[in-house]
Amino acid sequence: MPLQTNDPNRKSWIGYSSDSHFPIQNIPFGGVFLTRDNVITIGTRIGDWAIDLGALQEMGYFDGVPPLTDDMFMQDTLNDFISDGKKTWRLVRNRIGDIFDSENPLLRDNKEHRNRIIFNMDEIEMQLPVLIGDYTDFYSSKEHATNVGTMFRDPDNALLPNWLHMPVAYHGRSSTIIPSGIPIHRPQGQTMPAGSDQPIFGPSKLVDFELEMAFITTDANNMGQPISVEEAEDYIFGMVVFNDWSARDIQKWEYVPLGPFLAKNFASSISPWIVTLDALEPFRTSGPEMEKPVLDYLKSSKDKTYDIHLEVDITPQQGKPTTICKSNFKHLYWNMSQQLAHHTINGCRVNSGDMMGSGTISGSKPDSYGSMLELSWRGERPVKLNDGTERKFINDFDTVTMRGYCKNGPVRIGFGEVSNQLLPVYESKSKH
Repeated sequence: MPLQTNDPNRKSWIGYSSDSHFPIQNIPFGGVFLTRDNVITIGTRIGDWAIDLGALQEMGYFDGVPPLTDDMFMQDTLNDFISDGKKTWRLVRNRIGDIFDSENPLLRDNKEHRNRIIFNMDEIEMQLPVLIGDYTDFYSSKEHATNVGTMFRDPDNALLPNWLHMPVAYHGRSSTIIPSGIPIHRPQGQTMPAGSDQPIFGPSKLVDFELEMAFITTDANNMGQPISVEEAEDYIFGMVVFNDWSARDIQKWEYVPLGPFLAKNFASSISPWIVTLDALEPFRTSGPEMEKPVLDYLKSSKDKTYDIHLEVDITPQQGKPTTICKSNFKHLYWNMSQQLAHHTINGCRVNSGDMMGSGTISGSKPDSYGSMLELSWRGERPVKLNDGTERKFINDFDTVTMRGYCKNGPVRIGFGEVSNQLLPVYESKSKH
């Protein structure tokens, strides 16, 4: 089935600027949003306009697109749509592209329908696009793993022996994954002060971001059935920008022997628009060369990654944003297909709406490091902001904003942003 929506010459009757993340060639999904009439619906986006797919379906614009159920886009998550599989995703995306093509008058010239279907982004409230049942976080950037290993272990043996042989990961907590715009509170927990032999309890002093991307899966396999590297992309619905917040002082004390726990599960945030792999196809590229031979089930063709530019800003409460990091998804040593193949090689079942984080994405240059831990090198080299203040880690009332986009000639395909403010420790409002 052709990817006709990707035609770089295609125009929409909905206007948008040349630097928009959401041209007609994108057509992201996710966009579960609350409308001005307090109706929750599933949507897509072109330019600065949100499109109510539930209303489109109700008015018959998806007639002839099998096998959509009558209420497919009138739900509060995308999980059922994701379960329908790649053929349905592509049919629906192509139909949306046709509806909003500049040459198609069907909706363009129907003012009554347009008023029910199209919303300005300022009129809606974005929600989490999927019900995330399970969440796995990989550790797939060689530069990040080397930096962290250099800081906390022997610089000559920064990578652990297994790292170049398999995509390392841990299972995270999905209950505190939130969309962009929701503030989070500084976490509390146990830490071990330097020079002490007893832990203390209190707020984390080293709250950090982690620049990641994540992919959302469909129902991929039955229990016991591995997914091959070459088939893996058929089961990946799309991608989001992902901030895996971290409390480094809590993490340092708790992570041996079982890995991250309270240092990670207090909050993780995602951009609300899921960009399909079909939309990213023109930006496919090669990843790093494998430095050691890998086992057969992880052997992958080289073009299994995407050229996605990534940026991170910090904005103080009373200041302007400072871009402190510029990285790229293609830096990841282990690609998504290898991650999903490894995740299921033991027969682990993967479901619709499951989310897989890439791990922190760092490049080889200091300004491409994807965390404050690296950018400030454990706080030894504070990062200077535009207002003259410095940051070793994230301060209360700072806002961290991440963006991701691809650029190829005149077409830019983007993810929008994930932006969240860090608030002080939560204080109970209960009366005593």
